[in-house]
Amino acid sequence: MPGLKRILTVAILALWLPHPGNAQQQCTNGFDLDRQTGRCLDIDECRTIPEACRGDMMCVNQNGGYLCIPRTNSVYRGPYSNPYSTPYSGPYPAAAPPVPASNYPTISRPLVCRFGYQMDEGNQCVDVDECATDSHQCNPTQICINTEGGYTCSCTDGYWLLEGQCLDIDECRYGYCQQLCANVPGSYSCTCNPGFTLNDDGRSCQDVNECETENPCVQTCVNTYGSFICRCDPGYELEEDGIHCSDMDECSFSEFLCQHECVNQPGSYFCSCPPGYVLLDDNRSCQDINECEHRNHTCTPLQSCYNLQGGFKCIDPIRCEEPYLLIGDNRCMCPAENTGCRDQPFTILFRDMDVVSGRSVPADIFQMQATTRYPGAYYIFQIKSGNEGREFYMRQTGPISATLVMTRPIKGPRDIQLDLEMITVNTVINFRGSSVIRLRIYVSQFPF
Repeated sequence: MPGLKRILTVAILALWLPHPGNAQQQCTNGFDLDRQTGRCLDIDECRTIPEACRGDMMCVNQNGGYLCIPRTNSVYRGPYSNPYSTPYSGPYPAAAPPVPASNYPTISRPLVCRFGYQMDEGNQCVDVDECATDSHQCNPTQICINTEGGYTCSCTDGYWLLEGQCLDIDECRYGYCQQLCANVPGSYSCTCNPGFTLNDDGRSCQDVNECETENPCVQTCVNTYGSFICRCDPGYELEEDGIHCSDMDECSFSEFLCQHECVNQPGSYFCSCPPGYVLLDDNRSCQDINECEHRNHTCTPLQSCYNLQGGFKCIDPIRCEEPYLLIGDNRCMCPAENTGCRDQPFTILFRDMDVVSGRSVPADIFQMQATTRYPGAYYIFQIKSGNEGREFYMRQTGPISATLVMTRPIKGPRDIQLDLEMITVNTVINFRGSSVIRLRIYVSQFPF
């Protein structure tokens, strides 16, 4: 049988021809003389020899010998599994020199084929196909395979022989598939995880480039091993479905992106400035346009243009009220000889300034100082009018100077007029007089 190691001990038939003078009959090895019948009978070595086959080998008696085969569930049918025919009987004297055949009677024996073979029409021994003639003893779960002089029982692919039964081989247990495996009777089936496709070998898996085959992303697709990820262009953010992109409202992230106003647009944003301002190169800061310098104003020739943050003011010429007299472009004086000037400030000086809306406080915004110092004189600084909201106060910083301090933030646009008074007191000559600075403050609309 294929794949089996067999140990076969067969006695070689050495026939002894009768010889004159040798009256004792002898049998060849593997046979024993039956004295009653005078025949040579086969010896069953499997019974007479202790442990004729060792280990897992099984003893099978043969005509004139025995056979050791592995203990398997396959059925063995060899060429010596049965005796040929009726054992030869007759006198077998000891060997003697050959003599002419004419002096001895001719022994004729019928021609018999060994087991597993049969005689054909031409008197030739040919193999018997036990599988075709259904003369085998294979289990129904097995298949019969014919051999010379016998047959063997085996299993189909996907099964293995165990204790006479063909059991299914679980190929999935032995890692036949790279990813997913489904065992079926006698075979198996390989499949791949999502994002992979089965190769032609039926076992390994190949990554699918979804970006080329499907392009599922709205904007940018990046292939990964077994999957893909979607990315969005700058200014967009990925939605929860992981595929679509929506515009990112950068203006909602921070109020400091733009100095004035942030304008969102698909995929981006830009900063804008109010009228009277221009956007700087940093694309977020606004700078005032000096309309007076660029002559982009609407003031008449008699008016003077005063530039503000984000705009301008057209200031009319100074008009002094009685009893004051105009002594310069921005100064009015009340003559001492005029009795109406006795309780009035000696001079009124007109000043203009601008501040941004919501300026942080406290802030020093204006300084006032005496131009002449008389011996024995001292000075008092105060806000004479215009500070009804208590938004300013005067802080004296020296014997002849003081500073106007803004104490509360002021929202614009707004125009404020303050009369800042400097009182001069001279005890030596018993003099008391005052001068006023009429400060016009223009608060812009924006904090820049």
